[in-house]
Amino acid sequence: MDKVIDYTRQLIARPSLTPEDAGCQDWLASHLAPLGFELEWLHSGGVTNLWARRGRSAPLVCFAGHTDVVPTGPVERWSYDPFTPTLSDDCLYGRGAADMKGSIAAFLVAVEAFVAAHPHHPGSIAWLITSDEEGPATDGTVKVVERLAGRGERIDYCIVGEPTCAERFGDTLKNGRRGSLHGRLRVHGVQGHIAYPHLAKNPIHLAAPAIAELAGTVWDIGNEYFPPTTWQISNIHGGTGATNVIPGHVDIVFNFRFCPDSTVESLKARVREILDQHGLHYDLDWELGAKPYFTPRGRLVEVLSAAIQATTGISPVLSTTGGTSDGRFIAEIAREVVEFGPVNKSIHKIDECVGVQELTRLTEIYRLCLERLLDVR
Repeated sequence: MDKVIDYTRQLIARPSLTPEDAGCQDWLASHLAPLGFELEWLHSGGVTNLWARRGRSAPLVCFAGHTDVVPTGPVERWSYDPFTPTLSDDCLYGRGAADMKGSIAAFLVAVEAFVAAHPHHPGSIAWLITSDEEGPATDGTVKVVERLAGRGERIDYCIVGEPTCAERFGDTLKNGRRGSLHGRLRVHGVQGHIAYPHLAKNPIHLAAPAIAELAGTVWDIGNEYFPPTTWQISNIHGGTGATNVIPGHVDIVFNFRFCPDSTVESLKARVREILDQHGLHYDLDWELGAKPYFTPRGRLVEVLSAAIQATTGISPVLSTTGGTSDGRFIAEIAREVVEFGPVNKSIHKIDECVGVQELTRLTEIYRLCLERLLDVR
């Protein structure tokens, strides 16, 4: 059995539901230590983080990812037990197969092969692994980045193993992600009997025109790499549950997914301007979920794209769509950050799986990147 499949199976078999690591990083460390990696642990808030480095010279190439996985959902709906990795029809099934234990296994096999062939390679190789990517992400990668930044340790090239491909393996790599800004809005009215509306103020009616304007606003037009900023309501609630009471307030929860052409400050200001224009009495609280990050076309994008082309025959497109990733934290201390991993069609779903051929090719792509970024060809 191919080593990358064996490694992926060993990782899937560990039920590492966020923030649990379930021994995944100990297993990884047991393979990295014999290769000469110096291991450094950072435990915070029940989260396990590993920073491992081989070498002290530049450039520093880092592989980053997470060992935690999302809940399985109803186990009885799975074709196979989600933590019993199962091969079927050239696919490996199990929670975390594609997101992202397969990538971690591919990282490891690629590094083992590279070090065996180039034991005295120039530059350095590092790993940044957390068990808090699928959760709140407050005690994971961000903590490691803070420690590295505090001692002036920087990364030249970072490959995050998130599942990025849309339809075919090799079709997409991500060179950035949009920011995420949450808003919690309470519009105040006056509660009253529904039969006497002139004695009350219905906050839902008052808020409706402002909601329509917010939904129709063009916040920016995006750019070559980023789609336009979007505004969406995720939750709205008003009323007491009774059918004859006008509510005293309505609560609205919304989110911006924004590109770098808009700033947090500009989005906040425009929302308040619209609310004020409609004469609303309101409270508004904000939470910044993630800053956008972006790596322009450069050495890392070129090297990774060439490795994908050489291995799959596909020229990948660059994308910044999708949710957030830990790349947003790593970008604070890394010159270039790019994400590349398996097809993402099954992630977070029942019967998550990854193609056997995908893992084999992914391993080769990561190995080629090491050779070219560290210039040992």
